[in-house]
Amino acid sequence: MDESGGSGKPRSGTEEPTQHHAPPTTPPTPPAPPEGPAEHETTEQETPSERPDQPRTDSDEPTTRPLPAQPGDHDRAHAHSATGGNRPPKPPEPRGGLLMGRPFGVPVYVAPSWFLVAALITWVFGGQLDRVLPELGAARYLVSLFFAVAFYASVLVHELAHTVAALRFKLPVRRIQLQFFGGVSEIEKESDTPGREFVLAFVGPLLSLVLAGVFYGAMQAVEPGTVPGVLLAGLMISNLIVAAFNLLPGLPLDGGRMLRAVVWKITGKPMTGTVAAAWVGRALAVSVLIGLPLLTQSGALGADAEDNVGMDTVMDALLAAILAAIIWTGAGNSLRMARLREHLPELRARTLTRRAVPVESDTPLSEALRRANAAGARALVVVDADGTPLSLVREAAIVGVPEHRRPWVAVSGLAQDITDGMRVSAELSGEELLDALRATPATEYLVVEDTGEIYGVLSAADVERAFVKAMARPS
Repeated sequence: MDESGGSGKPRSGTEEPTQHHAPPTTPPTPPAPPEGPAEHETTEQETPSERPDQPRTDSDEPTTRPLPAQPGDHDRAHAHSATGGNRPPKPPEPRGGLLMGRPFGVPVYVAPSWFLVAALITWVFGGQLDRVLPELGAARYLVSLFFAVAFYASVLVHELAHTVAALRFKLPVRRIQLQFFGGVSEIEKESDTPGREFVLAFVGPLLSLVLAGVFYGAMQAVEPGTVPGVLLAGLMISNLIVAAFNLLPGLPLDGGRMLRAVVWKITGKPMTGTVAAAWVGRALAVSVLIGLPLLTQSGALGADAEDNVGMDTVMDALLAAILAAIIWTGAGNSLRMARLREHLPELRARTLTRRAVPVESDTPLSEALRRANAAGARALVVVDADGTPLSLVREAAIVGVPEHRRPWVAVSGLAQDITDGMRVSAELSGEELLDALRATPATEYLVVEDTGEIYGVLSAADVERAFVKAMARPS
């Protein structure tokens, strides 16, 4: 069932492309980042970020911090330090278990937890087959294993419906993952209109209903009480359950995203839709936690009340608790991701950029820092004789040089070559800025005007700090 709006089952909400996507884990709120290129004095004994009146951008160790996660991409790229002259490696493609294929170019993974639930389905359905078709004997478990695989194939069709719709709307899909409670379609961006959001959420349950109809039609062509008849009946009922559950109007289920789209359309505010659907999702989680055990114990779901005691009652309560926890967590994650998107425009390269001074490659570090002090700058750019930028002096590397050695160390030995991806426009902001930084992980970036003129240096740590500060503010 859908975990964040584009999946066939509820999920835990830590994935997050819009794992349509998990909220980023953020450290405690740090000091506010500088508003634009800084203009404070330094001394020759300090690096441009060591002054007490400026927020730090790195620890004293030559390490870097991860970039803030973006919507639907909270667990992906991190900023990496690199030795001078080497381009930082790009992060590996996120995996999610066993790769099964790439329909429509989207990788489909089967998580290890799927094998656990497949075994559980095989055992439970095998027990039901023993009562309906006792003549099967031990072979009933082979039949029930086939049912488990066929059921998850139906879940995959549900997810592919979300994927095809997303690709049709030009929304990138990171992956599909089949896991414990169904499937997850990780769509990396939000729909730009409520109509598309509604369609994107609705196609999953619609395909599950279509599959239920197909299995019902196939049932008419086989003998009831046979292996094909029992399998088709089970697949019809399971797809009806998947569709009905996902249509419940609360995030992170498909029905919750449909409710979000409706409220968004009425109010014109996507955040209002998210808040409404998330709180309905939380109410739904409480209802599942309390209502599911009561329904099964009362016999309302088809069994006699006196049969629903002992271990069955415990299992029902455990299942209800797991489902309620998944729905509650997913609703909370949806709220956090919505707040993230609301604050993303506050991240602007122009206001986060540090003032930089150009220095030639053979300039001693102490002299370069003196010039930075005189200019009120907090970053160093290595240039050639014509003033063309070649590399950026890494702050972590400066920190690692003892003060008494700085007159004898050239800045070129502490610099990282500037690649195409390390040049970013001063006009970038929000998600576009994060995309640019994630495309080429690094500790510092050269910020340039549209004319090609150097504007300054952007530190990945400054971006992270501003991101965390923005997320700490209420919406």
